[in-house]
Amino acid sequence: MSAANLEKLIGLFASLLVSVFVLGLAASISSGAAGFWGGLPFWVICLTILPLLFYDFWDSCLKNKDNGNGNGNSV
Repeated sequence: MSAANLEKLIGLFASLLVSVFVLGLAASISSGAAGFWGGLPFWVICLTILPLLFYDFWDSCLKNKDNGNGNGNSV
């Protein structure tokens, strides 16, 4: 397996693992003593941060890297 494919596989696995953990934590908070309204701020934070996580995965693993230094900038 090439290094690029391994990077994509590990990045996807790690992103999914973080997502499952954070959403499970949010569900646990909402179904516990805090209730729905007590857990709502955490849900809002989670649903704001998780797209950033997947954008970073896309930017670092899937986006074409023009100049080979890894940041995707062509300058």
